[in-house]
Amino acid sequence: MELSQIIPHIEALVFASDKPLTRLELVDLLNNALGFIEDRATSEQIDAALDGIREKYSAEFYAFELREIGGGLQFLTKKEYYKTVALLNGDKFLKRLSTAALETLAIIAYKQPITKSEMEAIRGVNCDYAVQKLLEKDLVVISGRKEDAVGQPLIYSTSKSFMDYFGINSADDLPKISEVMMEELVNATNVIEAKNEQLEYESDVAHGTPMEREAVVEEEIVVAETEEETVLAVTEEGEIIEEKPDADKEENEG
Repeated sequence: MELSQIIPHIEALVFASDKPLTRLELVDLLNNALGFIEDRATSEQIDAALDGIREKYSAEFYAFELREIGGGLQFLTKKEYYKTVALLNGDKFLKRLSTAALETLAIIAYKQPITKSEMEAIRGVNCDYAVQKLLEKDLVVISGRKEDAVGQPLIYSTSKSFMDYFGINSADDLPKISEVMMEELVNATNVIEAKNEQLEYESDVAHGTPMEREAVVEEEIVVAETEEETVLAVTEEGEIIEEKPDADKEENEG
């Protein structure tokens, strides 16, 4: 089957679907719709067609693009047009979360599946209200019970809506904790270095930089050497002493 035949049908399916479509769903839908018996579309052809669609809509004059999120493919407006679309939808799609809810959601995302008591052990506070809000906003789901724990408590995981909302395809797409920690460490180091540089600068302004202090000493020595009455000399021990030019002449003559 030619890609030129496949591409428009894939575009129509993704555009018309109210949920992200997986590659397997696209293969089945495409073959059933076109009724091919011998020349059936393959997964490899679907992948090639998807690459072509991505390249097509990556052009600047298209306001949307093909993205793989929530385990499937979907057409989404490009981020450059967020403010424009927000004027139309307002707060309709915003999920405002408190700090406690965000912390709880992060714990669930990285530690899932996880029980409420395990969340509370990490946060150090009760998580009932935060978990309830996350369930109401469909960002987390109850994915079962922990059979080997006392009382078989409920376990929680992130939902498909969570992946859609954050624009990721799976939990594996979340930033690695080590990467986040390293970035925070680098930022902290930069702040410390900047503070040290500022303190050093303030000290130099108050007392003069080493170069400025050396310049002052050299200037004093030059001025002293140009005076007729006395000159400065440095002994082997590094001590500065005054010498009378006339006295030196008399000693040399003697």
